[in-house]
Amino acid sequence: MPLERVSQGFKDISMTFQANPLNSDLIAINNINAINRSIRNIVFTLPGEKFFNPVFGSNITASLFENIDDFSAAAIKNEIELSIRNFEPRVNLQSVVVTPDYEDNTFDVVINYEIIGLAVAPQQLEFALLSAR
Repeated sequence: MPLERVSQGFKDISMTFQANPLNSDLIAINNINAINRSIRNIVFTLPGEKFFNPVFGSNITASLFENIDDFSAAAIKNEIELSIRNFEPRVNLQSVVVTPDYEDNTFDVVINYEIIGLAVAPQQLEFALLSAR
């Protein structure tokens, strides 16, 4: 029987790099917020942007400039799933739903996941993807 990983919590630094006024350390984000930020960073980082790890990230931008349809949504969904499974070991990915929004020319993304090692309810992360020229 495999052992279940148990954690005391997760902590990442804030991407603003602002100092905490009380102790002059960098501001930290904890647990659910840290993992949500990590997933967003994985999805929005292009392969090759992270030094010394050229495969880190997802290549969803290639699909954002295609026609907004179910085929592009499926390609984005597959890329997000692959990226999260490869680069975020703290989560158990449940589902990724990508829906084309024809009115706003965007894709609405809903990611459902469980955090491994924390006794919290399953989490849901939502955001919109749009092509920025």
